[in-house]
Amino acid sequence: MTGSRLTGKVVIITGGGHGFGEGIARKFAQEGAKVLITDINENDGQRVAQDVPESISFFRADAASADDWEKLMDAAQSRYGRIDCLINNAGTTYRNKPTLEVTKAEFDRVFNVNVKGIFLGTAAFMPRVIKQGEGGVMLNIASIGAVRPRPGLVWYNASKGAVCTATKGLAAEYGTHQIRVNSVCPLLSGTGLFESFAGQADTPENRLKFIDNVPLKRLCEVSDVADTCLFLASDESKFITGINLEVDGGRAI
Repeated sequence: MTGSRLTGKVVIITGGGHGFGEGIARKFAQEGAKVLITDINENDGQRVAQDVPESISFFRADAASADDWEKLMDAAQSRYGRIDCLINNAGTTYRNKPTLEVTKAEFDRVFNVNVKGIFLGTAAFMPRVIKQGEGGVMLNIASIGAVRPRPGLVWYNASKGAVCTATKGLAAEYGTHQIRVNSVCPLLSGTGLFESFAGQADTPENRLKFIDNVPLKRLCEVSDVADTCLFLASDESKFITGINLEVDGGRAI
């Protein structure tokens, strides 16, 4: 099924070679957007782009590299002539474990990708969109752990809490330029990271135990996040900015 909710829009998605990023890219392409995905894994990124070559292209970039961000923005403008939307989806975590066992390297990696990546993305994206003078959209993929932190992923949750706070601040600062900034806070999904986030083996029994605490009785699906991002990137949400939208099946209630 194809639509036209994003026709004429140019969208950059970090971490677009798999998981949420891939799902968002495919959904946006179906709705008429031209999508430039980035990923540090070239094979993943090329796979997605080659699957939808008429709408999705790939640029290898590290979200924690300022040089890569500038090259990425230049590539988008060179290929498409403009930039309308940035989705900061790239993220990382460490395996759920006691906080005192988290290494400095793990801490640094989480904050470099999850927080510094958005800092650098903001510095590269905002001046270009302001210069265009037509407004724009930034979406940040945070986590339900930002608003309902639990033991075992303290520093990951803290990084996503920073994302949510930055989202509100950026929305307040750049609203005068008609640039909307929102975040999406998903629950744990089944995209291959269950063991890292839950701190236990990905077995049917452990999934059922986790799901038992979710009012809607399932994990988050890629389509849940992609559909939410589509709404927040489209004109249907043109008066919504500065929110951290929980996509968690009621887990944080």
